[in-house]
Amino acid sequence: MACNKCNQKFGFSNLPSKIYFISEYDELMSKSRIFLMKLGLDVYKVHDLHYIKTDNTKDFFYSNIDAIKSNFNQLETEDIKLFIEYEDVGFSYKTVLNAKPMQRFLNLIDDKDFFDVINNESLTSHFQPIIESKSDSIYGYECLIRGVNPDGSLMYPDKLFKKSTRNDMNFNLDRLCRESALKTAATKKIDKKIFINFIPTTIYDPEFCLKSTVKWAKQLEFDPSNIIFEVVETENVRDQKHLKTILEYYRNEGFKIALDDVGEGYSGLNRIIDLKPDIIKIDRNIIQNIDSDELKLSVYKALYNLSKENGIEILAEGIETAYELETIKDIGVDYMQGYYFSKPMPEPIRKIKG
Repeated sequence: MACNKCNQKFGFSNLPSKIYFISEYDELMSKSRIFLMKLGLDVYKVHDLHYIKTDNTKDFFYSNIDAIKSNFNQLETEDIKLFIEYEDVGFSYKTVLNAKPMQRFLNLIDDKDFFDVINNESLTSHFQPIIESKSDSIYGYECLIRGVNPDGSLMYPDKLFKKSTRNDMNFNLDRLCRESALKTAATKKIDKKIFINFIPTTIYDPEFCLKSTVKWAKQLEFDPSNIIFEVVETENVRDQKHLKTILEYYRNEGFKIALDDVGEGYSGLNRIIDLKPDIIKIDRNIIQNIDSDELKLSVYKALYNLSKENGIEILAEGIETAYELETIKDIGVDYMQGYYFSKPMPEPIRKIKG
């Protein structure tokens, strides 16, 4: 079972409630009170906090969102915190400790499309083939997440993760992405390797946070050696020891590990040495125009030699031209990926055209 933090559903209830307005600044408390009175609401007070009573919580926010935005700037909506009490249990310290910034509640309306995707688990994966260099055949697929809107249109990762980040929902989204990738790959009857992205900063206890991912892999009867978890955003990981603990958990379950976007930052070489992944993916910015850029050529050669000396396989991503392909093949490469072969597709292609 997934942890409570990444398994919550978010939205407004139609139930009646008390809504507490909380701020450490007296002027914002006063401004909130005056604003609520202008709306024609009765304002109550308890322990220097203001609260109102509403018959329908959802209606209150949807009816007054424009008025809130016009009366409070974003700094104020971040400083004013709200707590919604659906049962009349009376004031407690929980009221203050569990309060969330007003902006988070406004986001529930502004980002309704995102929350619909999360709450309904409306996610799917598109598949981009990864080619084995020696045989020029499909080695596996990277699973690339897409949100599915009610009308069938897609919400792409940049939008998904932008809204997720601003709503502190990366825990939820990352778990759903991992599970969706496994389920979609099983539905498509993929019997090759599958590369699944995950963000290590969303995992605070691998045994607990990754339990549902391992469960789905076993339930869908995947051979663990065919699943490669691709670590993204390693530059943002402050605790390298914790990252190693996460990777060790995956390895103990029989999965393989890839590092994404290697070569993009200056700490790439140190991460490779410290984490010892099975595969490194060379960032597309290194691959782009590598045939005509001596510096990129030197970086690629260094990464290739380092990998070979340490028993690590190398994957070049973002290949778009025959010249780029020829250049990296001349130096050496294990696996290849990019638009030159195929864009991500909802239905995985089964064979690369010669």
